[in-house]
Amino acid sequence: MAIVKILLSLATIVIVFGSTMAANHTVGAPNGGWDQNTALATWAASKTVVVGDSLIFVYAPNHDVLEVTKADYDSCQTTNALSTNGGGMTIMPLSSTGKRYFICGTGGHCASGMKLEINTLATASPPPAVAPPAKSPVSSPTPKIAPPVSSPSPKNAPKISPAKSPAAAVPPSSTTIEVPTLPPSSGFVPTSSPPSPSPPSSADKISVLASSTVGFGVVIMMLFFM
Repeated sequence: MAIVKILLSLATIVIVFGSTMAANHTVGAPNGGWDQNTALATWAASKTVVVGDSLIFVYAPNHDVLEVTKADYDSCQTTNALSTNGGGMTIMPLSSTGKRYFICGTGGHCASGMKLEINTLATASPPPAVAPPAKSPVSSPTPKIAPPVSSPSPKNAPKISPAKSPAAAVPPSSTTIEVPTLPPSSGFVPTSSPPSPSPPSSADKISVLASSTVGFGVVIMMLFFM
């Protein structure tokens, strides 16, 4: 147990000094490690590693770290390992993109789940930026403008040319002029009616009667002498 604590301390020192240049990922941390009890597949799925990062394996003396091919990883074959590492702590730099495969070489450990598949990316994808909700513009009410009212022009108004317009209107005279009445066009001038004859007096009646008697006597005398 003392050896394991020393190795964990060394791994912590490596992480602190290496954090300025690249990220270092301790396999299985923080709740596990390179052993049979840690869900290594779940841990690998939760991590994003890029070129320049490193994997740090911290383990007990009865374990080791073998890097193998995809076929040997699937079959837990340990005889054709690409590299074999022991000593309680192994640092694997990730210098290229692609998948890499690691297993424990102790008999039966790989078959019990002590194996790791890691995918190295070129660069880490930044988390998508969450845009703030767009504020709907507050539109000010448009004032209603009444249409201009055009004064109706009289239909029969005479058009006055500017050159012939009078300089000023002559005010009407206050003096009343009597116009003589013309005679009718027929040329008939009415005259005053003659006075009605007054009835004859009694003297006139006697004179007329005497004249009539004398005349009648003259006519009788003439007839007699004839």
